[in-house]
Amino acid sequence: MAAKKPPAARPTPAAKAPAAKPPVIDFDPSAFLTKVGDSKTTHDYRNKQAIFSQGDAADAVYYIQAGKVKLTVVSTQGKEAVVAILEPGNFFGEGCLAGQPLRMAFASAIEPATIVRVDKATMVRLLHRDPDFSERFIAYLLSRNVRIEEDLVDQLFNSSEKRLARLLLLLAHYGKDSKPETLVPQVSQETLAAMIGTTRSRVSFFMNRFKKLGLIHYNGGLQVHSSLLTVILRD
Repeated sequence: MAAKKPPAARPTPAAKAPAAKPPVIDFDPSAFLTKVGDSKTTHDYRNKQAIFSQGDAADAVYYIQAGKVKLTVVSTQGKEAVVAILEPGNFFGEGCLAGQPLRMAFASAIEPATIVRVDKATMVRLLHRDPDFSERFIAYLLSRNVRIEEDLVDQLFNSSEKRLARLLLLLAHYGKDSKPETLVPQVSQETLAAMIGTTRSRVSFFMNRFKKLGLIHYNGGLQVHSSLLTVILRD
């Protein structure tokens, strides 16, 4: 009897270029805000001002009209991790629609921001009564889920240098166009370190290396070049 061949080793996922920031397909913010009518409230937040805290009641969905928002999770041991940096056009706090009773993260503005708050009951009613909006909102949530899965694979299999390069490209809207794009100055090295699971000193080391190689430069803010992609794709 012929000997059985040993099962082939499962390949480690290769490093991939980060996908371009997933858009909300044909989403019209003004139409959305009109549909929710008087059931919404709009607030302006200062840089670093809290929008909600971890453990607060999850009773509303938020929409970013202007500015940027950081989502942070703190463990029971006090360890902090940055989950996401969100931009205009993004929703957050949507966990309440899936029965989440309490906020799982801390949300704060990382620059002056204008945020629309829509209570849970209004969002549920809108999703039930407006199939077109429901379809687009679900498409948005699915695109976010794809991004989260890519982030997990990146965290599990890539080095901290590759994780940092991918994060910088995502923050710079890689794939949107070929020119470098300025990042918000408020995204500090501490925040970058928290997002990729390393130390600030390591981030500083890699940032200096990227700068010497001409992959990034500072000109009124950090600018990222598409050539940074070579860091992710190399073996």
